[in-house]
Amino acid sequence: MTYCIGYWLEKGLVLASDSRTNAGVDYISAYSKMHVFQPSSDRLFVLLAAGSLATTQAVVNWIRRDLDRPAELEHGGSRDLRHCDYLFEATAYVGRVSVAVQKENEAELRAAGASGAASFLLGGQIGSEPHGLYLIYPQGNAIMATPETPYLQIGESKYGKPPLDNVGHTHLSLEDAARLCLISEVLTQRSNLSVGPPFELVVIPAGSLRIAQKLRIEADDPDLRAMIEIWSEAQREALHRLPQLPWERQPEAEAS
Repeated sequence: MTYCIGYWLEKGLVLASDSRTNAGVDYISAYSKMHVFQPSSDRLFVLLAAGSLATTQAVVNWIRRDLDRPAELEHGGSRDLRHCDYLFEATAYVGRVSVAVQKENEAELRAAGASGAASFLLGGQIGSEPHGLYLIYPQGNAIMATPETPYLQIGESKYGKPPLDNVGHTHLSLEDAARLCLISEVLTQRSNLSVGPPFELVVIPAGSLRIAQKLRIEADDPDLRAMIEIWSEAQREALHRLPQLPWERQPEAEAS
């Protein structure tokens, strides 16, 4: 299991992921779930992956292979990341690759009681088209982040969702959104051992076609410990500021 998040903002994109891969209690390792593709100066893509590691690695390798091939040798005539004019076309391409990879070993995996399913987040921008963010399901179809639903998650998403709902909005600065995505990762880690550092994060300003900031936070990073302590203290303070319960107010009413 893993946890990846992408946040669409008016000012750009923030994407974050953990690096833990869990194949049982006796086999826990770390693999990067974040993959950056910039086949030319007029386009930038960041792909986050969750699900079967074998599937996600094969999808990334397939994408890289297609980018290395001359245009006339594109697999099945599909438009790879070099030749998409819109981000939704790039999303559809990744979806087709994912479905093809899953089908290669589908029968064998089903016979073994295993799954090769994988999901992806694709964020980026092509030319002068608006920046965007998509969630690609294992079936190959996708949904797009919108101002009403600005963040998308894959993997173990439920534990990191509350701060995104309570604090997040599309007018956040890129820096505040980065902090919000990181604390979402941290809270997920504290509640689920299948998610863990190193955490990776990128910040992409709208229209820049470049990664402005890239961060990797290790488990022993003092900033990570500080984030946990500050957030926990803020929650404890908020708990004490909540309205009193009816039976707590009753003695005051009787005294008056």
